[in-house]
Amino acid sequence: MAGLRLGPLLRYTDGSSATVWVETSRPCTAEVRCADGSGGTARTFQIAGHHYALVPVTGLTAGTSTTYEVLLDGGRVWPLPGSPFPPSAIHAPGPEGGLRVAFGSCRWASPPAGGHDPVGPDALDALATRLSSDPEGERPDVLLLLGDQVYADETSDGTQRWLAARRDLNDPPGNGVADYEEYTHLYYESWLDPRIRWLLSTVPSFMIFDDHDVIDDWNTSAAWLADMRATDWWRERLLSGLMSYWVHQHLGNLSLEELAADPVYEQVRKLPDGTDVLRTFAARADADPATVRWSYRRDFGRVRLLMVDSRAARVLDEQGRSMLDPGEEAWLREQVLDSPGAYDHLLVGTSLPWLLPHLVHDAEGWNAALCRGERGPRWARFGEKVRRAADLEHWSAFPESFARLAGLIAEAGSGPDAPATVCVLSGDVHHAYVAEPSWSAVLGPAPGWCSWSAPPSTTRCRSPCGWPSASAGPPCRAASAAASPGTDDSRHRRSPGARPTAPGSATSS
Repeated sequence: MAGLRLGPLLRYTDGSSATVWVETSRPCTAEVRCADGSGGTARTFQIAGHHYALVPVTGLTAGTSTTYEVLLDGGRVWPLPGSPFPPSAIHAPGPEGGLRVAFGSCRWASPPAGGHDPVGPDALDALATRLSSDPEGERPDVLLLLGDQVYADETSDGTQRWLAARRDLNDPPGNGVADYEEYTHLYYESWLDPRIRWLLSTVPSFMIFDDHDVIDDWNTSAAWLADMRATDWWRERLLSGLMSYWVHQHLGNLSLEELAADPVYEQVRKLPDGTDVLRTFAARADADPATVRWSYRRDFGRVRLLMVDSRAARVLDEQGRSMLDPGEEAWLREQVLDSPGAYDHLLVGTSLPWLLPHLVHDAEGWNAALCRGERGPRWARFGEKVRRAADLEHWSAFPESFARLAGLIAEAGSGPDAPATVCVLSGDVHHAYVAEPSWSAVLGPAPGWCSWSAPPSTTRCRSPCGWPSASAGPPCRAASAAASPGTDDSRHRRSPGARPTAPGSATSS
């Protein structure tokens, strides 16, 4: 009988459909069977000796919840026997009502029970504990994971012991993972945590990668990339990282319509073994990142979410350096400006912060100028060393990209059809903060603006965390000439903005 190795993960969800991701012990048919009669089946596909299925669930009723179970070849494998957790459920959003979002990044896997945790309490684990102890209480409608879902370059003691049994850790890449099989171990370590496993089975999740999903400072500069490509282990690490990301994270971001139109997914499912197809895809993504799009859009009623790839889509040439390549930037602009007035709140998810403290912002701009060669080759080499040592690679390290994103937000937030709020959600920096920019009065009325860095309720930070305080009012008040709730702008009166109800979560209504 087929067994359940990993999952289930509840991924894409809308008012009538959802997807549920599983890994199984052998080829089989996976089925999701819901209490209200909805459900679906999918045959597993094979990658590198592992078997996966993304089960399409159809027939859901908007605005309702239904519990579900998972069967493999007709045998029930979820819920686990004797599970202490409430039944996993799919909550199909309705056309009206607010949206409650929990988001975070940079999660190290929890240590074994009783083991020492150098990072500190696992806040995502704590969220799971709270939800499981009060299943009828307040809960997020969606979980946004903004990068570093696994750490391929900074592994736990347990993982290092497992790696040492496979190969000599004195050889590169040392304690980091080397291939697809080792990547799968990282996902087992993180997602088999019982509380996390239950949480991911019942709260829809959307994900995007950051550097540690592959390696620290991934694509920080052209010089960095040249150095990595000169090693004999980098190519396998990168291709395996992209392949494992596609399987474990990317597929679940897609709607049923997008999956049906995805040629790689179609080929992988048709073949007895899709490894070569997926590896070819990953190699193409490495050779020409502009041919692959990891970014995506989701509309939750009157809330629009744009998850932006700010790692693989970079242009690294110092004379034309950009956070997003031209195609990616055009896509983002098109999604932001599509159907003005169709959304009241805009959320832009990017693994790297858009707004930083003034000193850091200016230091990154100064460093970018040095690396461009504005003070000559000697200073450019010095600037590159500083860039790598200090991790100067956020939006402000790409000054023209920063300015273009600011201009796009200003354009979207101006005029009679402007959204009530625009929030940029980020991770990476291992502490939580809310930054609120002022806006030039010449832009006219604009919404509330803010940039949130990942709150620690869904992240395990390696440095002390600050907590955004809960508030009854909007976290991003309109600044300068921006309109705020209570002005004559009816859209702003109707949609007062995203409000935090607990550290690390936000609601829009």
